[in-house]
Amino acid sequence: MTRRLTPAERLASAEKDFLLETIAEQSSWDRFLVEQAVYAFGLRYDEFSANDVRDVLPEMGHGFLGAAINSLRTAGIIEHTGRVVPSTLGSTHGHRIALWRLSVKGLVIAEQRSAARQRKAAA
Repeated sequence: MTRRLTPAERLASAEKDFLLETIAEQSSWDRFLVEQAVYAFGLRYDEFSANDVRDVLPEMGHGFLGAAINSLRTAGIIEHTGRVVPSTLGSTHGHRIALWRLSVKGLVIAEQRSAARQRKAAA
């Protein structure tokens, strides 16, 4: 027999569903911007975590952060350093999150983009 949810649990669940729906309604452009923010951190810092990127994103971008990191990891653009740090997001109660860095592929993409900008500037 399954346990019935309390009114507070139902409301919390409904709010969570609403937030997920709101995030899903956002445009792919928003997701692209969050991916670019993650990539920019990789360019600027040797290592970074979701904590670092979250601090510079507008509130709505927070919902895309995990997906953006996962997307870049799956594409081979960033890689896990093997180290973790405690999350600074209060709701996570300090659970461990990964430290990331640009992969060789990410560094090659950065070099290609830089070379293209230099060629364009020289033209």
